[in-house]
Amino acid sequence: MTPTAGPAQGDHRATYREVLAEPRFRLLFSTRTVAITADALRITTFSVLVFSSTGSALLSAVAFGIGFIPQLFGSLLLGSLADRLPPRALITGGYALTCAAALLLAAVRMPVAASLGVVALVSLATPVFHGASSRLVAQSLKGDAYVLGRSLSNIASAGAQLFGLALGGAAVAALGPRRALAVSAVLYLGCALAVRVRLPRLEAGETGGAPGTPGSAGGDGGTGAGAGAGAGDGGDGGAVRASLRGAGLLLRDRTVRRLMLAQWLPVAFVAGAEGLIVAYAGEHRFAPGRYAVLMGCLPVGMLVGDLLVGRFLRPRTRERLVVPLVALAGLPLLGFAAEPGVGVSSCLLLISGVGYAYGLGLQRPFLDALPEAGQGQAFGLLGSGSMTLQGVGPVCLGAAAAAGTGTGGAIALAGGAVALTAGWIRTWHPRTSPAPSPAPFPAAH
Repeated sequence: MTPTAGPAQGDHRATYREVLAEPRFRLLFSTRTVAITADALRITTFSVLVFSSTGSALLSAVAFGIGFIPQLFGSLLLGSLADRLPPRALITGGYALTCAAALLLAAVRMPVAASLGVVALVSLATPVFHGASSRLVAQSLKGDAYVLGRSLSNIASAGAQLFGLALGGAAVAALGPRRALAVSAVLYLGCALAVRVRLPRLEAGETGGAPGTPGSAGGDGGTGAGAGAGAGDGGDGGAVRASLRGAGLLLRDRTVRRLMLAQWLPVAFVAGAEGLIVAYAGEHRFAPGRYAVLMGCLPVGMLVGDLLVGRFLRPRTRERLVVPLVALAGLPLLGFAAEPGVGVSSCLLLISGVGYAYGLGLQRPFLDALPEAGQGQAFGLLGSGSMTLQGVGPVCLGAAAAAGTGTGGAIALAGGAVALTAGWIRTWHPRTSPAPSPAPFPAAH
């Protein structure tokens, strides 16, 4: 399949129609959207299953988040496989693995510790097949089409999460938690079959090679030259050694490191604030069900922000607005220090969600900073780091609330941290990205 045509740089504004015209992206986008629905269904249903079995709110919360934190370790230890193995086999295998895990949880009554272990083990592999999929998207969509593809994916992701949560509640009520888990397994199986049948068979070398390519070298502080998650293992090391070496090169490169942190930190702080919404509603004795309204405001704001920024602004404008949008994600949360009611709280969260669109202005600079040989591992590390910090954020802010700030004060603290992050980004983020230079590393053979 031929990647979508379009300028790799400049101020050309793509359209959603152009993006969806690319068959490979359309397949990966549709299957990923279905998989996100299945993820939301599985996560919430598994949490309900654990709570119904144990009566423990703590274990239920652990069940909800157990799939997040291990992803970082999976990226560090196995991330190079996203560039070293054929992508169709990786993506198909990833969906098949999650399908098998959901079926196992649905069919086998095992101790809670064992079921948590199953979910944690599967999450170790998640960054590998997500990295391979993200790499294919980056190679299928060029220039602004890539950024708009990410925008479309963000919009679909937010919608799929909301639909998955609703489907989970309905499925548990109608079928019970174990059969609801089986429904998620069917969705994963459909994704695996679609990728296996419709995605062409590509060797790893056809998509840019692997980190660990002999001759790769890295520098510190360059504009992507040192990020080559691609320093060679010389053939004398396994996937773990290559993955650790590639991750080290990525994180030692100043440009890549800054761009990763810029995409991780605001989201982690806002996720920490989101994790306190239920407790905030309880402390202020909001009417039953009002917390659900508050919880829905952030994803709705995200949908609106991605649609407006992605569809109507030109690439350079998006990049100029990174810092203001980060600030927009954080500053409204400061209002929670005044302990507002439901209406004001909803508006503050909605506005904060719009600020999430700042990430669109970082997509092209981040892609430009990566050598082609290490894109799969870089995307895997980006996603797994974000997921891990989103799991850590609520814990840290929950501790702050318990230490005496209260939930409103802790949410405001998160907003202040996001605003400080915006100031930090402003000290180094260029107003627009430079024209991308060719990747300095040869593809693997």
